[in-house]
Amino acid sequence: MLDEKDDKLSVDSSDEKNIEITNEAIAPQEILDSEEPKKEETQEATTKTEANIDDEVLNEIDDSNAEDAEDSDNVQRHVIPVLDYHAMSMDNLVGELQRLVKNEKVQAIKNHIDGIKSEFDLKFQEFIEEKKEEFISTGGNEIDFHYNSVTKRNFNEVYNEYREKRNQYYKNLEKNLNDNLAQRLQIIDELKGLVNVEEDINTTYKNFKDLQEKWRQAGPIPRTNYNDVWRTYHHHIEIFYDFLHLNRELRDLDFKRNLEEKQKIVERAEALEKVEDLNVAFQELQTLHKIWKEDIGPVGKEHREAIWERFSNATKALHNRRQLFYAELEKTYEVNLVKKHEIIEKINAIAIKVATNHKGLQQQIKEVETLRDAFFKAGKVPQKVNEKTWASFKESVRIFNRKKNGFYKDQKKEQQENLDKKRALLELAISLKDSEDMATATPEMKRIQNEWKKIGHVPRKFSDKIWKQFKDACNHYFDRMHASKNESQKEELENFEKKNECLSRLQAFELSGTRANDLATIKEFIAEWKTYGRVPFNKKSINVKFNKILDALFKKLDIDRQEGELMKYGNKIKQISQGEDTEYALQKERIFIRRKIDESKSEVRQLENNLQFFSNASEDSPVVKDVIKKINTQKEALETWKAKLKKLNILKNNLIKESEEATEDSSEVAPEE
Repeated sequence: MLDEKDDKLSVDSSDEKNIEITNEAIAPQEILDSEEPKKEETQEATTKTEANIDDEVLNEIDDSNAEDAEDSDNVQRHVIPVLDYHAMSMDNLVGELQRLVKNEKVQAIKNHIDGIKSEFDLKFQEFIEEKKEEFISTGGNEIDFHYNSVTKRNFNEVYNEYREKRNQYYKNLEKNLNDNLAQRLQIIDELKGLVNVEEDINTTYKNFKDLQEKWRQAGPIPRTNYNDVWRTYHHHIEIFYDFLHLNRELRDLDFKRNLEEKQKIVERAEALEKVEDLNVAFQELQTLHKIWKEDIGPVGKEHREAIWERFSNATKALHNRRQLFYAELEKTYEVNLVKKHEIIEKINAIAIKVATNHKGLQQQIKEVETLRDAFFKAGKVPQKVNEKTWASFKESVRIFNRKKNGFYKDQKKEQQENLDKKRALLELAISLKDSEDMATATPEMKRIQNEWKKIGHVPRKFSDKIWKQFKDACNHYFDRMHASKNESQKEELENFEKKNECLSRLQAFELSGTRANDLATIKEFIAEWKTYGRVPFNKKSINVKFNKILDALFKKLDIDRQEGELMKYGNKIKQISQGEDTEYALQKERIFIRRKIDESKSEVRQLENNLQFFSNASEDSPVVKDVIKKINTQKEALETWKAKLKKLNILKNNLIKESEEATEDSSEVAPEE
């Protein structure tokens, strides 16, 4: 692709004698070609030529010919493609910079390096601004911000290498230019002497051609000296041709050879219109203009205007083709501009409605990155709006990034609060993990686990650690609980086996007929049964079976229900009195019995109230009978619970009395003599 900065091929005047090829390296200007006729003879021809040559065409010769004037190696240069640096990432820009500096001539890559540096600086500035905003959004002070970029460091190293190579190149070039200047001045001095030498004209002409060849081979000279030296050289060329006018045969022969060479150049220039690659075509045209100007002498007056017009027309044809190319390229730039505006609008739309949750925001971040890549790949836009478009793009991305960073700043605050909550739960779990009161600790541990699940995310750097600590505390407790439960289940199964064996013996027991002996045996069964403790929950029906057998035996012995219940209860009281914490067990049992008494009284009152609704009903009514039966049952249960409370109070009083007697005994100990 042709670089926009290199699109000028300029010829300042309308005559070949005034072709100017401009470049920052050197700008030679030829004011009088040796083929120019005397001023009084050529005014009309010059006017006609100038009228026929388009000024715009003559301003379209590329700068590179002037560069050739200082670097003869450029004649052999090849085209170095200018890539779409705008679409490249910073890392890719560094890679392309390294490739150019390593593989290409330093004097031929200035435009490439400038383009790469411009794009890299823009992208790096945007990158640094994003990093700074992230730093500030997390609570940092702008003055403390510092970012060490490996990519930037690599770029600077390669760019400094390029500058060193470039400086060394121009230092060497300056010496070569001065040496070439001295050589060209020497040639001019020798050219002056040709007209004053008395020798055969053929010998003089041969010496003249040798000096022309030396001039062509002499190489470039400093820009500041170029015009003066060039004028001086051509001035003495004209003097020699005036001198040679005495020998018209040699002059006409030279004119003929020059015409043939210029015809070849014109044919080559005309063929360039069919060369597909415009870069190649223009470089060839530049070379042809240089040869025309510097290497070929004048032609006869009768051919002068015609041959130059053909050359100018070939130049103009290539110019027109180039103008069409850039017109089409400009259309492409306008299309790219529309694409980039659409991309910017899409980013703005996302920035207006930034998601309020992590998942949604992550999706938007991906969308913005995709749009960002599309923006860089969209291609160049017209130069006049390039900076404005780039600024709009940066601002839209910056607005999104600020909102994104603000969201995550709030998220970090919320995550810190979540961390504090989880730390509090962790401390509670650790305090309970070795608890022996599993009846209380187990539901609390389950509550803690449910509460933990409801708390949101915590900062990533603490997440794994605090979760492991919490999980370990919970696992420790529940492992203990399961181990205890397994042990308890084992003991309960053993109790069940013992109770089952006791039940079998009770079922086989037959009354002897002696009431006292039978009651004593039954009490032994009851006492034994109470010693076995709890059985598995799904085996509790064995207790019901045991009580039913007892009730049947009590009925055979004519013992009423209440007496039977109290007989069973007597064994429990005995267990309480023999326990380790008798006072606590008594208090707990008293509370239980009082609650049962209150429940029975409440039930009796409710049933008696219900019975009033059936005041008009007959006592033989099934409903009335059922209610009366329930009232009697509850009253019997009430009396039984009262009797149990009485027995419990007797036990309590006895224990208090025993305690008081023990205290009195200790106070009667005789004092020491």
